[in-house]
Amino acid sequence: MSQMKTGANQMIDAMFTAGAHFGLGRSRRHPKAAKFVFGTKNRTDIFDLEKTGELLEAAKSFTALLAKDNKTILFVGGKKEASQAVKNAAQSLNMPYVDGRWIGGTLTNFGNIRKRVEKYEGLVSDREKGELAKYTKRERMLIDKDIAKLEKMFFGIVPMKKLPDAIVIVDPRYESTAVAEAKHTKIPTIALANSDCDISEIKYPLVGNDTAKSSISFFLSEIVKAYQGK
Repeated sequence: MSQMKTGANQMIDAMFTAGAHFGLGRSRRHPKAAKFVFGTKNRTDIFDLEKTGELLEAAKSFTALLAKDNKTILFVGGKKEASQAVKNAAQSLNMPYVDGRWIGGTLTNFGNIRKRVEKYEGLVSDREKGELAKYTKRERMLIDKDIAKLEKMFFGIVPMKKLPDAIVIVDPRYESTAVAEAKHTKIPTIALANSDCDISEIKYPLVGNDTAKSSISFFLSEIVKAYQGK
């Protein structure tokens, strides 16, 4: 029992060091986040990290189950504070990711999205094989522009041959379309959510700072480690 308590305390210390306890201004607080707020300092919500720790353990247990069956997780976080951490986390597990603008229909219209990804893959393959040499210089330039556009939109989800088994999201308020599509397709979601977020649609919410890079990196790292069995 004491070892479990020590482990929980260490996790709380780690979250505190990462700045996970800082919420947003009290005036921006969503009612669903209220029970996770310990207090307010300088008009800023401070999260109860003991409760956040419990949420994190639940999310990690779910992630471990996904790993047991080699399930696919889609990592999503397009805002500037999150994009690099999301990309790093996904690539460390060879998982798909969206580190830019969410393209509507990524989940709900996956068949058409997959066709556009395959178009991108085909164009890249043709270019690498030198098969674009038959086109004029202007035509090749237009094809290169098309490749660049498709790459920006879809590069992170190229490995995603089917709908993911779960989604990890940074800031469900910012990524509201992704949350809605996950709900529609019945894909469970883990989400790092600040005090302005409605967590009612999230199966495994992680109520904490979704703005600071240190906090985002911490939570994503914990999910990665859970999948890796660490």
